[in-house]
Amino acid sequence: MTSAYLQRIATAVPDHDIHQSFVDFAAEMLADPRARSIFQRLVAKSDIRHRYSCLQRVQSPDGFAADAYSFYANGRFPTTAERMKVFEAAAPKLARCALDRLALRNEERKRIRHVLVTCCTGFYAPGLDFEILDHLGLPDSTERTFVGFMGCYAAINALKLARHIVRSEPDSCALVVNLELCSLHFQQSQELGDVLAFLLFSDGCSAALVGSDAAGFAMDGFHALRLENSRELITWRVGDMGFDMFLSAQIPSQIAKGMREHASAVRPDGDIDLWAVHPGGRAVLDAVEDGLGLGPNALHASRCILSRFGNMSSATVMFVLEQLMQQARPGQQGCALGFGPGVAAEIMRFHAV
Repeated sequence: MTSAYLQRIATAVPDHDIHQSFVDFAAEMLADPRARSIFQRLVAKSDIRHRYSCLQRVQSPDGFAADAYSFYANGRFPTTAERMKVFEAAAPKLARCALDRLALRNEERKRIRHVLVTCCTGFYAPGLDFEILDHLGLPDSTERTFVGFMGCYAAINALKLARHIVRSEPDSCALVVNLELCSLHFQQSQELGDVLAFLLFSDGCSAALVGSDAAGFAMDGFHALRLENSRELITWRVGDMGFDMFLSAQIPSQIAKGMREHASAVRPDGDIDLWAVHPGGRAVLDAVEDGLGLGPNALHASRCILSRFGNMSSATVMFVLEQLMQQARPGQQGCALGFGPGVAAEIMRFHAV
């Protein structure tokens, strides 16, 4: 059967680095001096240096305007509707930036018959799939698929679908776009755990071309895994004041345990040269490293992306894969791994060509 290849990846983030301003704002928001002190200590241990947000002078087509300082004013946080207005204004701009960096050639555009979009941080219709077709000038007959609300592992689900498509239609290509504006869902809270969860997240977008021509990474196979007794450890629900995320403190220990128990499914053929683990946070990467018995440099690419960009939900693992693709040597074996609501893991085995 025809092989499918993750041929090329391009990524983009907004211009505004919000990491330090968020740290200052969140510390001021916490009324308890002890909680504030713990927060500051954990910020230093997070290994995150930069995170980017669309929230700087954003204006929607109907005139609704927002910047980070008015959008998240103490005592007056935005409604879900207000957050979605900003998403509708900002998301297409970020998508266009990633698509332009992908630099599709005319012959590649002609072969794109499928567009797959993942997102769990904003919705509107007609949505990003239409925006992508219009920006690239793709035919109205281009098939569109939206993978929604699957969280951080959604990019691997989309790559799985793209692989199925290309193997069944070898002459076609699939365009995969992963876009998240996580900074739209910061919540006002005095709970230290909530504020620490918001410390992780940021905005980003990736665009990737999947086709049958040998280039980049050959996608060898996929595996889905649910960790036992972990269903409520990561949840993501629509609330009146944005989307409400819950991240349990038990997540790292459960991931480490799951990796030990399912190591043969994650790395069935032994050695892996290229690890693309979704950087859900320093503790998550430490848990994967511990559970799989990896060396100290195995997750270097994931740790680098975490430091430079934070957690961009579904787009993040694509940033890691992009970095690995730039340095990979032909024949090297790889494993991409993402965790999300469930707690579930999605796994992709690949090799460099």
